[in-house]
Amino acid sequence: MKKIIRVTGAIMLAAMSVLTSCSDFLDRDNPAYDSKGFFTTDEGLKQGVTAIYPLLYFDMNWAVPACIVLDHYTAYGLEQDENRSIGAGGSLNPDNAKIQAFWTGEYAIIARANSVIAGAKDAVESLGSEGKQYYAEAIVLRAYAYYNLVSAFGDVPFFTAPITVDQFKEGRTDKKVIVDQLIEELGSVADDMPWTATERGRVDRSVAYGLIARIALFAGSFDLGGEGKDYFRISADAANKVFGHRSLAKNFQDLFNVKGQAKSDVRNEAMWELMYTDNGTKKLHTVGYGHSSRNYGSSVRFPSSLIVDTYECTDGKRIDESPLYDPHHPTWNRDPRFRGTLAGHGDTVNYTNTDGSNPQKMILNTYDEKTRFYPRRNAWYNAANVDVTGTSPSLANNGVGYLWQKYANETEEQLMSSTSNLILMRYAEVLLTYAEAKIELGELDETVYNAINQVRKRAGMPVVSEDRKGDINKMRQLVRRERKVELVLEGLLFVDVRRWRIGDLLNASPSYGQPLKTVRYEGLADTDIPNFKTSERHDLNDIANYDAYKEKLRVRDRNRFWEDKFMWWPIPRVECDRDPSLTNPDY
Repeated sequence: MKKIIRVTGAIMLAAMSVLTSCSDFLDRDNPAYDSKGFFTTDEGLKQGVTAIYPLLYFDMNWAVPACIVLDHYTAYGLEQDENRSIGAGGSLNPDNAKIQAFWTGEYAIIARANSVIAGAKDAVESLGSEGKQYYAEAIVLRAYAYYNLVSAFGDVPFFTAPITVDQFKEGRTDKKVIVDQLIEELGSVADDMPWTATERGRVDRSVAYGLIARIALFAGSFDLGGEGKDYFRISADAANKVFGHRSLAKNFQDLFNVKGQAKSDVRNEAMWELMYTDNGTKKLHTVGYGHSSRNYGSSVRFPSSLIVDTYECTDGKRIDESPLYDPHHPTWNRDPRFRGTLAGHGDTVNYTNTDGSNPQKMILNTYDEKTRFYPRRNAWYNAANVDVTGTSPSLANNGVGYLWQKYANETEEQLMSSTSNLILMRYAEVLLTYAEAKIELGELDETVYNAINQVRKRAGMPVVSEDRKGDINKMRQLVRRERKVELVLEGLLFVDVRRWRIGDLLNASPSYGQPLKTVRYEGLADTDIPNFKTSERHDLNDIANYDAYKEKLRVRDRNRFWEDKFMWWPIPRVECDRDPSLTNPDY
């Protein structure tokens, strides 16, 4: 039976009140003020920390949290309306509702964590191991929220205790100051937690060190304070601490569906998850439903061709270099993670509109008014293909010919009320973070190759080739490619695009996709293959160019563009109105 973290009604009410207070920074219902000593006992501290966890679920779409939506604010993902993805068409502005939701959601977590930490701080040394564990959890949750804010906005207001209205006017803090304190605090409490939380969904020592590695990789990539090498060292060392305490799941696809997530090897890789359940007080999401064919779901988010064409062929070569790539059948002979993450024209997809007792299938078809479904009398049959005939958003009408399969390849339950957990951190990220940090340090050794090989071998892909070993640029290209194909749709590419400074390349052209209906895949020439070598930067980052045959392709987001200011999100206008010291001079 799946469980979610439980919290008493009084504390839950206090936590939820954070979202409705007059400022995202203020926690006017702090129990530490109302009940002296509330957080000075193990049980009180547990209840206070447990009240933080529900705030992680804040929606940025209809029952869809930030960890899913964020990659759609890069050119690797597309929302259903043209030019809606941030960086395209000018939707990145202080009035953007999604930006406001993100800001509010993260500061709600911080406000609640600050209440708990302040209430327990003076008593923590006198608490037992259990109390220290819960105090450490609060530190980790606050650090996670601040990292999310810094990676999106850069310099942000930084408070580590409940604040007064006067303090609310202090403006932004330099991101290096924030990052340094987060790393220090996480390191000071990590060992007070078990390596694997006894209650699934809570943070633990693995998550603490994984978060240090994530934060330091960010700081190193931006060379904060000219200390990039030092941060990369911190990142590699923190990731290395997790080695031996976690391992990869046997099957990549098991990580993203209900049946697979029940397996112990999946639990071991999935270090931290948003927990969902249909038992007792239900907690459901609609992620898979929003990523599915209009024939059985609601097509509102799609992968772009830029991510689709990043996946290697099964020989370990990029599609412009592999003899296995066939532009007439682009989903054939690809990295097995391709089918675990994506589906395109001609592919068979699984779904259910019931409780799992009647799993169904269909053939994705982006051109014809009818397609094939199963079962009816235990046989395939032809029926209307709403992806083509309907007027609602679909992969044919609004996407570029592909669907997400992560969290959507589900046969155990309805996608509209899914209880699959959503991953916030997993061991594959830790391995790839270690590899990237070591590569940036210039330390190309067997530990780097082994970390990448673990991820590739699990997927069924060839190990690091001999021609890459010892070559920093080739290894940098490979680890970036691995992060994209392994971790897309998990909220990490949103930051990676910033770290690698490739926003200008990704947004230089419209979003191209499947061949036009007048061309279809059979109408492409054998040479109609994306060009990845427009420049050295394009090649390094596997960014495809379609100019040579773009007249044959579906196109959307014609107004996509990039400006340097898009590196950081603007602080929401309503926050600037509340606090005059918060300004957006670039916007």
